[in-house]
Amino acid sequence: MVGLSVGEKHFIQGGINHNLRSDGRKRDAYRPIFVETGVIPQANGSARVRIGTTEVIASVKAELGKPSILQPDKGKVSIYVDCSPVAEPMFERRGGEDLSAELSVALQRCLLGSKSGAGAGIDLSSLVVAEGKVCWDLYIDGLVISSDGNLLDALGAAIKAALSNTGIPKVHVAAGVSGDEQPEVDISDEEFLQFDTSDVPVIVTLTKVGRHYIVDATSEEESQMSSAVSVSINRKGHICGLTKRGGAGIDPSVISDMTSVAQHISEQLMNKLDSDIAAAEAIEDEP
Repeated sequence: MVGLSVGEKHFIQGGINHNLRSDGRKRDAYRPIFVETGVIPQANGSARVRIGTTEVIASVKAELGKPSILQPDKGKVSIYVDCSPVAEPMFERRGGEDLSAELSVALQRCLLGSKSGAGAGIDLSSLVVAEGKVCWDLYIDGLVISSDGNLLDALGAAIKAALSNTGIPKVHVAAGVSGDEQPEVDISDEEFLQFDTSDVPVIVTLTKVGRHYIVDATSEEESQMSSAVSVSINRKGHICGLTKRGGAGIDPSVISDMTSVAQHISEQLMNKLDSDIAAAEAIEDEP
């Protein structure tokens, strides 16, 4: 927890009330965002994202598996977040484990939709190699390196960048297999399919402090929040997932207003990320 004096709390809340935050930003402005891709050579895809002094890494590992019986036409994705003890003193013990679990669940809600796969920002059907028999299992790992607020948005951006950086080997499936028999597969060492991230959403978190809500809250601002709503939105402006934290309830009409604001902000964030990812990929491709 961030320890603040009464004066510091009044300063933060007063600035937000007057639309001028402690670091000079407006209520709807993000801190500077930096993206780097291909940071973990052993992974199929990876990225590092910094938002202000919050820094996270996401990696994607692809392994062949078998689709579930209930969803034979879809691959599988699992998301797990780890909070490095060096990122924040509270991460050293139980606090880090609890936050890791909370972030993992929130990311799954925002990116994978419901259990049926409805509303998923990641197209699970694109991971099927042979329906009911072979699919790709994607293991997405997030690591919090430095924590200064707004971890969920940063992790969502890093996952989007890592997926853009992900190459999945082309698989040739042997023909003539019947029944429950598993087909033989040949995994190419030279041909790779680029993961389609056109529908992968960004996450915009609106944090309520006093009577107002702000985006990209710092740790100090989060310590003053009553609640926060995170909305994942794709390029078409469709809401893919929503999660809330904080004990205070929010009126449904306010939720509607918050999602409208998030949709507007998501377009700017998406354009910024797409531009940064393209630039990072160009640097990585340089000889």
